Amino acid sequence: MTVATVVAALAGAALLVMALPADAKSQPSKAAVAEFKRANPCPATGQAQGACPGYRVDHIVPLCAEGEDVAANLQWQAVADTRENARWTREYCRFHRVRANG
Repeated sequence: MTVATVVAALAGAALLVMALPADAKSQPSKAAVAEFKRANPCPATGQAQGACPGYRVDHIVPLCAEGEDVAANLQWQAVADTRENARWTREYCRFHRVRANG
């Protein structure tokens, strides 16, 4: 292997790690989502259950930052905003990990 190949492999691995969610359990529980949908119907369809085209349910305060997995900590998020929110969540969780470790 050449040095360039090793560097390229390491860069690729770093990108994959950065793309991973900041917290292993980043999806809300099914029970919390069901309770949230009953109180906050889908913005696109007005339905309190089933699919919501163009939207997803996400935590307001990420679980990695001591956010709770309850309906009160959930919000509708436009799918178009998912990438930006994922970047923000990674940074937010990284900050809280550093703060918690010292």
